[in-house]
Amino acid sequence: MKRSKIIQRLEQQGLILPSVISAVLAFTILSMAVLTVIQSNLSIVTRNIESQRAFNIAEAGANYYLWHLSHAPQDFKNGKTTPVTPDANLGFGPYVHDYFDDNGKKTGTYTLWIKPDGNGSTIATVRSIGQSQSSGVKRTIEVKIGATSFASYGLVSDDAFWFGNTEAADGPVHSNVGILMDGSSNGDVTSTNSTYTVPSGLAPSSLQGTTQPGVWCQTTITTPVNCNTRDKSDWRYPVPAVDFNQVSSALCNIKKKAFAAVASTSSIANQANACSQVPTTRTASYLPQRSTTGSYSLTNGYMIELNTNGTYNLYTVAGENDQATAYAAALTETLIASNVTPVSDGVIFAEDNVWVRTNPSFSGRITIASGRLASSTTSTNIVIADDIIYSTKNGADAIGLIAENSVILAPYAMPQTGSFNFEVNAAILAMNGDVIYPLFYRTNSTRCTRGWTAANQTYTFYGSIATRQSWTWTWSLGSSPCGNAVLNGTTYMTGILNNATRYDTNLEYAPPPSYPLTSGHNILSWREVLTTP
Repeated sequence: MKRSKIIQRLEQQGLILPSVISAVLAFTILSMAVLTVIQSNLSIVTRNIESQRAFNIAEAGANYYLWHLSHAPQDFKNGKTTPVTPDANLGFGPYVHDYFDDNGKKTGTYTLWIKPDGNGSTIATVRSIGQSQSSGVKRTIEVKIGATSFASYGLVSDDAFWFGNTEAADGPVHSNVGILMDGSSNGDVTSTNSTYTVPSGLAPSSLQGTTQPGVWCQTTITTPVNCNTRDKSDWRYPVPAVDFNQVSSALCNIKKKAFAAVASTSSIANQANACSQVPTTRTASYLPQRSTTGSYSLTNGYMIELNTNGTYNLYTVAGENDQATAYAAALTETLIASNVTPVSDGVIFAEDNVWVRTNPSFSGRITIASGRLASSTTSTNIVIADDIIYSTKNGADAIGLIAENSVILAPYAMPQTGSFNFEVNAAILAMNGDVIYPLFYRTNSTRCTRGWTAANQTYTFYGSIATRQSWTWTWSLGSSPCGNAVLNGTTYMTGILNNATRYDTNLEYAPPPSYPLTSGHNILSWREVLTTP
């Protein structure tokens, strides 16, 4: 009896042992699975942390180059001189930078590739490859960085504007004062002021001197655009001012580029007072004062004739009779150089007045700047003496005209009789003066200039206009005759009645060479790249 109980007890214990072992094994397997999951999750978390760190480093690289271009807009080599030839796909690089965290500890690197769009564009594509030091994980982002220039506007001024109901604003329009927009518009219309006092001559007489919104229209104007029902969603005010004062430094930079581009004047470019230097050496990019004694005359300077093959012909101008009927008769000029090849920087700086025409069109990208930066008592003009036409209007060609004072459409530039379609293609900037067709002749300040009113006598401006003061192609006068003004209905006028001012949209981020910027660089687009070079 006792023996059977013992055997029974042993049999029960034998049954328990496998259960215990099974439970232990199950617990062990479960624990190992849990540990594997935990380890896997920790690995994923760690890798995600490292991936995010690499991404942050890549982003830091892009932000660094945004800062770099804001301080050196034309430097696409990260302050280096190499490589000379960029990679066809990625541009200049690779440029490797160490990245340090807030505690000064190096946590990785970012590698930069910079590819300028070329063709005068302010846009560059920057690829930044961030790499975490501890894991080697890489992330890549690519951004497009660009800056706006004065050529980013169809029309911009430091003065007020009035677009009549027969005029149209094409492209972005901005005034640092205010705008009366009775005409049609197809772009942003902006003003620096929330309200302004309407100046004399820039509104009907009954509204001059009144306070109006930064951008407004007359409620009495109902045709061809109805002031009361028109879309005003693109009228914005106040917005930041456009700083015309910075054009002075831009002119100085262009003058330095002109010096640096040619061996005979390159040593001047790096001098602290480079912009006040007036060498007598004429080069392909620098035209000295016409008089070495420093005397100045509004009717003396240079004629630059831009050729279809990308070269230019240069004349000296010793006199101007703006009452003549064509530029060849108006100017006392002497040819001094033919088929001059512009420098690679695409700039010509003249230390005197400049007259410009194309022969018959121009192929290339060039900026002509005129100024007497060494003088505080004289200021130069650029005169449009004849048609100025691009060979193409697809962005490949661009002409910039930057005058220290005014840019003037000469009264003799247009054909004096018969039908014509006069044309000017250019980005124009008047640093201190106007962009105008003059009301009076310079050779007879009491005689009104010529007017054209026939439907087959037209003027098309295609480009961009920036002016410190006023802009106009026509003047509307009273009922009394005035010189060569012509009667239009019941009032006399000068200039070309049938004119159109159109914005060259190619100029927005591809202005002429070294054209003055209006703001720092901004990131225009952003994307992550899933592959790295």
